[in-house]
Amino acid sequence: MSTGPVLARIAAAILGGYAFCWGFIALSMALLFAAGMPFHDTEHLSSMLGLLLYVTVFCWAFAARRLLHVWGLLAGGGALMAGLATLVQRALV
Repeated sequence: MSTGPVLARIAAAILGGYAFCWGFIALSMALLFAAGMPFHDTEHLSSMLGLLLYVTVFCWAFAARRLLHVWGLLAGGGALMAGLATLVQRALV
């Protein structure tokens, strides 16, 4: 059995999951702060939710049928959320 697909799933789970959760945390912090929540409260809430999300997408990366969909959703979604967070942050400043 080849170890390539297994290593690709591990990389998708770790790296793609990190990118997705980083984008989620950045976007949720920006949106919650824009909604009037204190900064440190948004920071803690977003980080706690991001940790739960990381565990979820980590497991999903191994359960999904197609590895390309995993990479597309995790990396693409993370980049999209990070871009949206940047737009929200610029609107606040």
